[in-house]
Amino acid sequence: MVGRIPVMDVAPLVDLGRQPAKATVDEPFPVTATVFREGHDRLGAEAVLVAPDGTRRPPVRMVPASEEPGEYVAWVTPDAPGAWGFEVQAWSDPLATWEHDAGLKIPAGVDVELMFTEGALLFERVAAEVTDPADRASLASAVEACRDTERPVPARLAATQDAALLDVLRRHPLREMLTTEGPFPAYADRRRALYGSWYEFFPRSEGATYDEATGAVVPGTLRTAVAGLERARAMGFDVVYLPPIHPIGEVNRKGPNNTLTPGPTDPGSPWAIGSKDGGHDAIHPDLGDFDDFDAFVARAGELGLEVALDLALQCAPDHPWVTSHPEWFTTRADGTIAYAENPPKKYQDIYPLNFDNDPTGICREVLRTVRLWMSHGVRIFRVDNPHTKPVAFWEWLLKEVRRTDPDVLFLAEAFTKPAMMRGLGAVGFQQSYTYFTWRTAKWEIEDYLRELARETDDRMRPNFFVNTPDILHGFLQYGGPAAFKIRAALAATSAPSWGVYAGYELFEHVAVKPGSEEYLDSEKYQVRVRDWEGAEAEGRTLAPYLTRLNEVRRAHPALQLLRNVVIHHSDDENVLVFSKSTRLPTEPAGPEDDTVIVVVNLDPHATRETTVHLDMGALGLEWHDGFAVTDEITGETYSWGEHNYVRLDPGHEPAHVLSVRRTA
Repeated sequence: MVGRIPVMDVAPLVDLGRQPAKATVDEPFPVTATVFREGHDRLGAEAVLVAPDGTRRPPVRMVPASEEPGEYVAWVTPDAPGAWGFEVQAWSDPLATWEHDAGLKIPAGVDVELMFTEGALLFERVAAEVTDPADRASLASAVEACRDTERPVPARLAATQDAALLDVLRRHPLREMLTTEGPFPAYADRRRALYGSWYEFFPRSEGATYDEATGAVVPGTLRTAVAGLERARAMGFDVVYLPPIHPIGEVNRKGPNNTLTPGPTDPGSPWAIGSKDGGHDAIHPDLGDFDDFDAFVARAGELGLEVALDLALQCAPDHPWVTSHPEWFTTRADGTIAYAENPPKKYQDIYPLNFDNDPTGICREVLRTVRLWMSHGVRIFRVDNPHTKPVAFWEWLLKEVRRTDPDVLFLAEAFTKPAMMRGLGAVGFQQSYTYFTWRTAKWEIEDYLRELARETDDRMRPNFFVNTPDILHGFLQYGGPAAFKIRAALAATSAPSWGVYAGYELFEHVAVKPGSEEYLDSEKYQVRVRDWEGAEAEGRTLAPYLTRLNEVRRAHPALQLLRNVVIHHSDDENVLVFSKSTRLPTEPAGPEDDTVIVVVNLDPHATRETTVHLDMGALGLEWHDGFAVTDEITGETYSWGEHNYVRLDPGHEPAHVLSVRRTA
């Protein structure tokens, strides 16, 4: 039923309000609504957050969201984790109505004394609710002016338009015909759900060496993989992500470069989970045992890192579940169990689960497995191919985990249809992989940043991985070292969460064949021995650049937010310009605002010179303002304004990451 003051089209609403909108502790998010009324009287509207304990936070006044009459917005900020709600309250605003009418009638000599009498009565109503002496004095002066017929009329009107008085009236509005819509659900996750730098590596490659006698590869273990933790921490990463560490199947095991003819010592793919040594609740014996894993997690904690573990719900043909629960798999017409396919790709070493035969049994076993790893310190799971499992299953699992352990986070690795990606986010995944890897043109990146910050932010948090074991984009294959810098700078500054797969800092760029995004000698099928120390000694590493990017991200709160991207313009279609600021769009600029302007040359092969044109209003500045910017990568300082010349040489520095300091 429509209220006395209609409030419609409230957002954010996910799945008609059946799912909570995404929020994060200390992250502002916009509440919008269409609010209107009959006639010409003024109205007011506010957004009110309802905390998990049921208490209400102070209301935030809504302001026009656009030039379209009736569209309002307010930015609200949860300050604790948990299930929040938000309301939109609207009312008839007699003060605003009087201010409007008085500003027209009194100068025109229409109903002058009547208007002053009505004003005095309104100010007295406000005074009855105010306790601050200064506020009461402002209101008393206004009442006195309204009733003092000896003063000139312009002076009396000016007294009712005093800035201090208007501030009091703004903070103490008179609400008539109050209408409330809501509460509507939102859920505030812990900060890591929004912000973090991820580093992925295979434990079996960390500390791997060659046997001096035979030349055979000696794999690393969870104990030697501590070196990967220390390398990640040195580069400023926050999360270390491990591919599956479980026993690897021996039946249909894959060899190097995804061949079907493995040698006797080939380790197979970690995603082909399960063998005689156990399944998802076991550790590959070559890596170690649970004591080793516990020591690994403990060392990560000492270094200030979180460990994310892969949750890959699929099985090798010799997984224990295949024998104990054959009903959990799909049997084909010839009696064989169907292996996984994503045409033209075939995964003969993997059996996908079938959730339709015994969903209750699978659900219980998966939850048991997840809780097992949680008990060993894992609070983040990167979920492999969640789009190949029922969305209803994920909704159930994530709610079960959140019910008891709301700090546990799940990242959806779903490169698939937009509807599925958004749906997985809506039912509870705290983060999502994205199409970022394939967005390389300026217009594509601009559109995608707007989409993620404005259109899907209520249900999907992006994590911009620059590469993965599965994805080596052609831009990196043929762009040289500059391409690696460009993509790292872009990911690290445009998204609050970003990720790197080990080897990126060594510029690994060779594909298995032309037109493929698979790495040659992919680490998915064999152990990779890398000479980290030699690369550092010879300067063949991007590690210092990645380190600096993570330092800048940590120093600038603006880069830790999602919804604050503003796209600016350049005259070159290969130069992208955007800014991020802690200033809310509804507030004026202040000295405490953190603002960063990023200018990126997207062409790894050529220097670009162009003029950058800034939307000064979006930066909280006037068109004629000047300000100083400091390049956080090089340390150079420039004087900037609305229009600025830039020159970016990809062989030197392909991007400006500019912190803003307003000047007089």
